[in-house]
Amino acid sequence: MMVTAALLLLGALTAVLAPRLLVRIEWSDREPVVALWVWQCVVAAVLLCCALSMTLSAAAAWQAVRGHVFAPAPRAVVDAYALGAAGPWAAATAVALACAGLWSAAMLLCEVLRAAARRGRRRAELLVRAPLLPGEEPGEQLVLLEGERPDAWWLPGTAPQLVVTTAALRRLKGRRLDAVLAHEQGHARARHDWLLHCSAALAAGFPQVPVFAAFRVEMHRLVELAADDTASRRVGRLTTALALVELNEDRGVFGPAPTPQAHVPQRVHRLLAPPDRLSAMRRLRLTATAALVPALPVLVAFVPGLRALG
Repeated sequence: MMVTAALLLLGALTAVLAPRLLVRIEWSDREPVVALWVWQCVVAAVLLCCALSMTLSAAAAWQAVRGHVFAPAPRAVVDAYALGAAGPWAAATAVALACAGLWSAAMLLCEVLRAAARRGRRRAELLVRAPLLPGEEPGEQLVLLEGERPDAWWLPGTAPQLVVTTAALRRLKGRRLDAVLAHEQGHARARHDWLLHCSAALAAGFPQVPVFAAFRVEMHRLVELAADDTASRRVGRLTTALALVELNEDRGVFGPAPTPQAHVPQRVHRLLAPPDRLSAMRRLRLTATAALVPALPVLVAFVPGLRALG
């Protein structure tokens, strides 16, 4: 069946070529929110190619599936897909793709459960290090934690909490503390934790697929840039940059040796020398074009049926 083969080929080409093209786009640092949307659309297109190919292969292999998938379709549409001539490979393709889908769901579930376990441990540590005062309700949104290192982070969950150490309060004055809080709240409002969960699950489940590996790397980078922009819109770029420096200067991130926070100097430079934003019309065109990417596999899947109806 040519449609199934075309969908698999389209998915493979997108998975291999798309990350090479996307990592070269010059405007991703200028418009991280648009870049996040583009990456999500590309990954959705790859997953749609696999899902549609699995559905058509299963319809070709088993009459019961065919009856459900093409139940409302005219006879001419069913004949246009030539399901009876698919051959014995249709069942193997459907089973393989279904197993890949189940594996993806299992990896996402494992990632969510691991994240929930980490949050549970951190909440338990918070209760030990910052016990509730008389009259204080559990699950307060803001938690002040005694600590020698300036730090602040958002703890997502059913009762999200913003944790700030006393060292951060001593070091960050006025609007700089507001910048850090706005950065973390930007993560929370945009639900960046779910983007990171999904990208981590796909990359862990299919480490050899280039688009999933690049998706995870770019999500970690772009969500930080997007949160920086959220903070800078509230308190200004200079204040946000100074807050980043003061929060991280004791961690060696500005030295010659690489650290896990090696991206911080690039973020500070971007805030101090901001690139020009794209025009509103170009942002709209990029957003609309990216939305068409997942529509392409749907169009490929419907071509024979549309031709039969035409």
